[in-house]
Amino acid sequence: MGASRDIRHRRPRRELLRLGGLTALGLSLDDLLGAVAGGRMADGGDAMLAPRATSCIILFLAGGPPQHETFDPKPDAPVEIRGEFRPIATSVPGVQFCELLPAVARHADKLCVIRSMTTGIHSHSGSGCFMLTGHEPQSLVEGAPAGAQDWPSIAATVGGLKPSRRSPLSSVVLPEPIVNNPNIPWPGQDGGFMGGPWHPHLLRCDPSAERLEIDGLSASPDMTSVRLDDRRSLLGQLDAHFLRAHASPAMQHLGRMQQEAFSLLDAGPTRAALAIDREPAAIRDRYGRHKFGQSVLLGRRLLDAGVRLVQVNFPREPGDTTANNPLWDTHADNAGRLRDVLCPQFDQAFAALLEDLTASGRLDETLVVVIGEFGRTPKINARGGRDHWGSVFSVALAGGSVPGGMVIGASDSKGAFPVDRPIHPPDLAATIFQLLGIPPGHEFRDGLNRPRAATTGGMPIREIVG
Repeated sequence: MGASRDIRHRRPRRELLRLGGLTALGLSLDDLLGAVAGGRMADGGDAMLAPRATSCIILFLAGGPPQHETFDPKPDAPVEIRGEFRPIATSVPGVQFCELLPAVARHADKLCVIRSMTTGIHSHSGSGCFMLTGHEPQSLVEGAPAGAQDWPSIAATVGGLKPSRRSPLSSVVLPEPIVNNPNIPWPGQDGGFMGGPWHPHLLRCDPSAERLEIDGLSASPDMTSVRLDDRRSLLGQLDAHFLRAHASPAMQHLGRMQQEAFSLLDAGPTRAALAIDREPAAIRDRYGRHKFGQSVLLGRRLLDAGVRLVQVNFPREPGDTTANNPLWDTHADNAGRLRDVLCPQFDQAFAALLEDLTASGRLDETLVVVIGEFGRTPKINARGGRDHWGSVFSVALAGGSVPGGMVIGASDSKGAFPVDRPIHPPDLAATIFQLLGIPPGHEFRDGLNRPRAATTGGMPIREIVG
């Protein structure tokens, strides 16, 4: 795990910069144009299914949350396995969660918990790529970098195949990408071999700050609408001159990206969604004034504005890029990190999200997915931590017609391996796609006109989709 950078391919725009076409905007368009790549594929027409969910939010708990101290406690195991926390009853009779999730436990009747998720991979980036894409990674080596031949992420595929009809943003990732120390982005977070047109919009930001600033999406303080229109006109003149001389597909694609940049700045509902400071203080408090809680709230606001899919990555704490325990990667002091930092933030924000979606009547149409790249070892190590474990772990789903109050699969008495109904990443991806109206075997064409399937080898989870 490590510091972050934008997950995107740079575009050939040196000549435009030299002409002043981009800098005339008064915006940070180097990041903006990477964040608003256009040209997504059509909706799929008759090839698509009737969606059960119109939108989706994925909460990705990077680092690997432990199954024992979240959704799959083992109270009868020895202390070196069960840990120091006790299980508590939930709103579903007979189903227990760890005591560190009291607020979420009250909403268990809305959740479908899978206790038999498995990748069999113990590296962050390898197992993470598998979970984020639903396709086996090209490399199992820890720290393998992202590449142009990677499969598109679930977020990218949803944005590419089911673009929003209400927002210039179809698929959003916030508040930061996921990286390994030191500064190595995981594969499987962007459009992969589909390139820029499928990249999710990366909104790098801190919604808990006093003033929300999004890299590449913040106009200068003096940028009035009149000045923005003037600069759009100037940019159009420069582009027209440049594109006549260099009429390449890449340059034409760049022009579309610039138009999307202006659309994003002009779109009323989208701009309103980003104005998180307008949210009532009581609601912001309910999500938690930490970066994760406010990111979940911002994600919910973007869904309200018409974004199809939002992926909220659990953010790093300041200065933890070289720490032993970044994010949920609790190799030491597992109990302390979970009790004092990780579980309180997740419990508060996830419960608030479920409450808000329920109160607004939108839970039925909004698919909520909670995942990490893997779980943690059954046995606590000598440093009081748990290490990487991809053999079995837990995930949770809610909303979007997902049956509530359900547990699928089971791990053994130590929380080490599946003993019933193992679920693999292609199965989870196929389930997400089907609920959003994308047939799991749906084919699309890559840049070389080769047919590609949304998922391979996976089947939608029958207990969820019926």
